Amino acid sequence: MKFSNCYKLLCSVSLIVLLGSCSTIQKVSNSTKAAISNLKFPKSNSVVNNVSDDKDAIQFLDNLSVTPGKVFIKKSSIGIASEPLNVAGNDYEVMPSNLSEVEKANWLQLKYSIKMDVAVESIGNIPLLKKIDEWYGTPYNYGGSTKNGVDCSYFTLDVMQGAYNINLKRTAAEQYEQTSRINWEDLKEGDLIFFKTEGPNKISHVGIYLSNNKFVHASVRNGVTISDLSEPYYQRTLYSMGRLPNLAK
Repeated sequence: MKFSNCYKLLCSVSLIVLLGSCSTIQKVSNSTKAAISNLKFPKSNSVVNNVSDDKDAIQFLDNLSVTPGKVFIKKSSIGIASEPLNVAGNDYEVMPSNLSEVEKANWLQLKYSIKMDVAVESIGNIPLLKKIDEWYGTPYNYGGSTKNGVDCSYFTLDVMQGAYNINLKRTAAEQYEQTSRINWEDLKEGDLIFFKTEGPNKISHVGIYLSNNKFVHASVRNGVTISDLSEPYYQRTLYSMGRLPNLAK
């Protein structure tokens, strides 16, 4: 009888523990379901454009976060994961390799019409665009003359030789001496723009005028790029504008 009573008591305690465990499991299960039900998942293989109004990424179970520019994939542990998209940020700037010569010309016109904020049909000097595009984005390097790094005067030297068959001297000051002075209102494509960025006694920077106040140059900060002459820095440091003899007509 004593054994029977002990057995009954043990069964009762086990049942209570089991019921308590089931209750705990049920609470955890309900809590998990509630947390998952509050999450809004995109459709399969869709790109997440706007993840949250908060600065922080959405936090999922086991601290898995989803940030803009990622695609959802399956993960065996909790069923959700994210994977980066294989998209290069500047691929749109790179000319496709399979274009015909006509298509290349059209692509260059479109690209630089956007950068210069002008109509596509107003850009017709394809040799100039080709030379600019060869160098575009090259980092600045004082004394440099390669695609690994170039300075302002070598850039103008190479572009003017390739686009106009004009031979320039090596430095900005020497190139200034090769040109004749022109007025602001007479500026045209191919004219050189000279700056004194290192004080009033030295011509230290040069670029090539394009149109619509835009000029192309090897910038110390941005490398070979297109800038606007109306920017305060260039207004402040602009010294002179010059035209080469071969461009006089």
